[in-house]
Order: sequence, then structure tokens, then C-alpha cells
Amino acid sequence: MGWSRRSFLTSLSSTALVLTLDDVLALAAQQPAQQIGARPTFDTKPRPAPKGLPSPVLGTPLGVSFIDVARESGLNAKTIYGNEHKNRYLLETTGCGVAFFDYDQDDWIDIFLVNGTRLDGFPAGQEPINRLFKNNRDGTFTDVTLQAGLAHSGWGQGCCVGDYNNDGWNDLFVSYYGQNVLYRNNGNGTFTNVTKEAGLLQSTTRWNSGCAFLDYDRDGHLDLFVANYIDFDIKTAPLPEAAGCAYKGIQVACGPPGLQGGKNILYHNNGDGTFTDVSQKAGMWETIGTYALSVSVSDIDGDGWPDIYVANDSTAATFYQNQKDGTFKDVAIEAGIAYSPDGKPQAGMGVSIGDFNRDGLLDIVKTNFAGDTDSLYLNLGDGTFEDHTYLSGLGVNTRYLGWGVGFLDMDNDGWLDILISNGHVYPEVDGTHIDAPYAEHKYLYRNLRNGQFEEVTAQGGPGITAAAPARGCAFGDYDNDGDIDVVVNCVNAYPQLLRCDSTTGRNWIKIRTVGTKSNRAGIGARLLVTTRPDNTDKPFVQVDEVRSGGSYYSQNDLRVHFGLDRATKADVRIQWPSGTVDELHGLDANYLHVIQEGGKVLKSTSWAKVAGK
Repeated sequence: MGWSRRSFLTSLSSTALVLTLDDVLALAAQQPAQQIGARPTFDTKPRPAPKGLPSPVLGTPLGVSFIDVARESGLNAKTIYGNEHKNRYLLETTGCGVAFFDYDQDDWIDIFLVNGTRLDGFPAGQEPINRLFKNNRDGTFTDVTLQAGLAHSGWGQGCCVGDYNNDGWNDLFVSYYGQNVLYRNNGNGTFTNVTKEAGLLQSTTRWNSGCAFLDYDRDGHLDLFVANYIDFDIKTAPLPEAAGCAYKGIQVACGPPGLQGGKNILYHNNGDGTFTDVSQKAGMWETIGTYALSVSVSDIDGDGWPDIYVANDSTAATFYQNQKDGTFKDVAIEAGIAYSPDGKPQAGMGVSIGDFNRDGLLDIVKTNFAGDTDSLYLNLGDGTFEDHTYLSGLGVNTRYLGWGVGFLDMDNDGWLDILISNGHVYPEVDGTHIDAPYAEHKYLYRNLRNGQFEEVTAQGGPGITAAAPARGCAFGDYDNDGDIDVVVNCVNAYPQLLRCDSTTGRNWIKIRTVGTKSNRAGIGARLLVTTRPDNTDKPFVQVDEVRSGGSYYSQNDLRVHFGLDRATKADVRIQWPSGTVDELHGLDANYLHVIQEGGKVLKSTSWAKVAGK
């Protein structure tokens, strides 16, 4: 009987560990430094880019540049997270997420930054707090945290956005090590903490991580998925010096291997402002992998029901396939998206979903730990994927540690590019000269339109090449000039706001969805945008979805952006979670179109000139 790599992996036992003889010998040699959880050491030598077909855009000018304008824009609050030079516990390493979040519904996206704390604490009244910055529509932001009622301190983790009560105002969920918080948007610039009233109080201390709103049963009410990292108790957690935890000979915080993994949570929306924990009966705990970090929700298999992909640290990734009956099944191994190309678990951090090769199928990019490549999985359309990390050109980089990640069409040519925010997990590496630095530059990859990417980091501008201890990042057009900007939350540093300055002159279109039968925010709606370049009959089709959560612990702009190249009109097809399908023809380029379920265009807005740019 012949065995393919995928069929072999599918047959594995629940240990989900694939080791060659060389692997065993390498692990044995490393064993003294790998007790209770230091991460495995991988080959860090760069690998050559694969040879492929010549591309018409390889080596041509980029046409865009990312500039960090955070400080002059008013993002003046430092994110605090753990000790700056040495960490005792893994808790001090993960950092926080960030949201592009239009909380006041003026179609100028605002910014919410999750904050952390330190083990030693802070004097009363001086604790770090989360921050909400209101977009002033002129390139600057104003801190409105206190007025909005969002001041909160603690070990903040991720954030996600969705209108859970269908009142027309998007609400905010923030995950914590400790107690999560659900903020109801009051529609007047303020929020109310409704965690208790919503039934979201937790009876035990959990290390909650990535989150996303989704309507998994398609009843018109947004449910909530919350990933969990480790069952962590600071009273019993091992200290590096006692447990001998090390990374390349450096004493570092222990974990996650050797520590107990957390259990992911699924909350069902009862339709009355409350939620019920349905995790166990929905199948959330029946997975191979654990140590969950980031989550992305999408109808990955194209059956009309939202699925959940989870990036897990140091173990197999999880792919919760929606069984359409209120339950999920982890089919990551069968689908080919659990492991590396050679069948090894990876230390996954962030995840993004998009159709990078424009075949109408949604692909996956995942960031991983230092010494490994990031992962790119190509959707084959039959429920399975192929690992295209090396074929695509992403395998050239193995040195830096990836966190936030996004598919984005940075140059509006209609082909999705990739941006990855990097930063080491251990501050102890600084000054040692044995590994990459703690603060690291980003990776930027341009889509060559032939299944491959060209790394263009050096041409991406100072916002890309400047080193930063990055964690979560979110994508959206904060200045409404038609190109995608990036906001980055960093560890023990100020955030970055990477403004994209473009000279391409290409067109674009944005869609904001308003559900009626479906959830009000339209989360889960699938959009197909069709143009005909150069007035030919050959259609150019792009697909994307409205998503909550994603990247690393973060929330992108809920308005879906499509680059149109030179096309001036676009046809838009929306398949709503309710099953309703709307088709709109000849929508103008360079506009935001707000479309209500049923096919009504509520408004179309163009910004001919943006101040401050």
C-alpha cells in the first residue's frame, strides 16, 4: 500500500509527534537544556528561495512605503508587559493585541490598545490601563479611554469586536489572564462592563488568549470563541533557576512544554444578552493540540458554515470544522494544516486567512517561533491543503520570531501580500550575540501573482525596517486614503502606526456590511468582488469575508478592502450567514459602500482629500 505524507499523518496516534532518527538524536543532545519547557532549537541557517517561473513584477519598484507616525498621531501610551530585561514566568512574554475599531460608527476607524502589567505591581492609581484612541479624521487621535469607561488594568491578552446584542453598535471583548471583560457599546461614546450580566464570569483563573465573535449556528446572534493557553498558577509555576529551563544556554522562563495546556471555550449567544458555555458538548476539548494562542474564523471549507483555525504553541495546530449541528471536529491532521511540511509540531503564534492565489479558495498563513519558517497553506478545494511555505518563497526566513500577521493588498493590484510583525520572546537574548535580538524588524512579502512571493522588507520603508518588540498587529485604512495601514502593539514600548504611503494610483473599494436576518455586523458574510480589467470580458474575481479576531490577539477593520488595480467599477456578491445572497452591479471604485442585507446600499462615501497626509 502506498502512503502519502498526509495519509501517514492522518494515521498517527494521539501523541501527534513525528520524529526521524536524526530528530531523536538531536533532541537527546539538547535534553539538559530542554527540561520543563524550553523550546526546541531548530536550524537557523537561511534556506535558498525556490526557483520558479519568472514574474512580471519581480524586482520592480514597490510603489508603497510604510512610515511609523504613531507619536505625531497622538498614540502616546506605552504598553507595559512583564519585566523589561529578565522574565521569571512565561506569563511575562506573550504581550497584547490591538484593534482597529470604529466604536462611534463614523467610518473613521479608531484604535484600541490592550495593556498589561508586571509581577511586582504598581502603586494605586498608577497601573497601566487599556487605551481607546478616537480618530480625529485629520491623521491624529485623541485618548478617550476614561470618558469611554474602558480603563482597566491586568494581564491583558487579546481583543475582538462584534455586535453581540444586534443594536447596531459594535461591542468589545478583551481576554485576560484572569477574568475576561465584555464591554457593551452604549452608542453614545461610552461602554458598560456587562461581563457578569452576560454570564461570562469564570469560576477559575484561566489564561485566556485569542478570541473571535462568530455565528457558528447561523441563528443571527454572535457567539464567542475564546482560546486558552496554559493552566497557569503563579504559586506552583516552575522558576527557571529551579527547573533548569534554558534557551540556547540562556536561562529563560519555563514552558509551554511540560506545563498543562488550557481548554478552549465556546460561548453560545442566547439571544437575550447572555451567553452559555457549550465548550464540552460542542467538541472544543477533543483536539490533538493545546497551548492555544491566536484564532481566525472563516468558512474555510466553503460549505457556508464558519470554521475555526487555532495557532497552537509548540504542538499541532487545531482546525475546528463546523459539523452544522452545534458541534465541531478537529480535522487539522486530515486537512494537512496541523504540522510543518516534514510532519513536526510548530510553535504557532499568529494566523491570517485570505485567497492569495485568487482561485476563490481561502488559504492560511501562520507565524511561528524563531529558528523555524512561518507557514503558508494552499487550499486545494477538497477539504485539504498543501504546505506552500517553500514553494511560495516564505521559507527564506527562519531567524525572526513572528507574531501578528495579515494578508493585505498593500499596492491595490488585487493580489494579497503578507506582512509579519516580529519580536523575540525572551528579553534575555539581548547582548548575548548568540541569537536574534529582542526587537526585530518586520517581514514584508509582495505577491508575484504566480503562487510566489518576493521578500521586499528592505524596500518597505522605515516602518518595516525599524526594529521593534512587536506582538499584535491589526490592518485597516485609518486615514481613508484607500491603502491599508497597520497598527502594532509592542512590549514595554510605544505602539507603532504604520501609515501606508502609495504612489501606485490604483483603485480600490471598501464594503461595510449591515445584517438584518444575519448578525448586525455581518460577521461571516462572504464577499465576491468582480472586475474586468482593460474592459475585457475576462473577469477578475476576489473573495474575502467579514471577520472578528485574527492576526495575533487582534482585530482588523471590519470594513472589507479590495484593491481594483485600474478598474473603475466593481460587481459585488454577498452571501450572508443567513443564506441570503445579494448581487450589486457597477459599484464605483474609490468609495466605501455600506450594504444592508437585502441588497440596499445605505450610503456610499468617497474621501477625495484626507487632511494630515
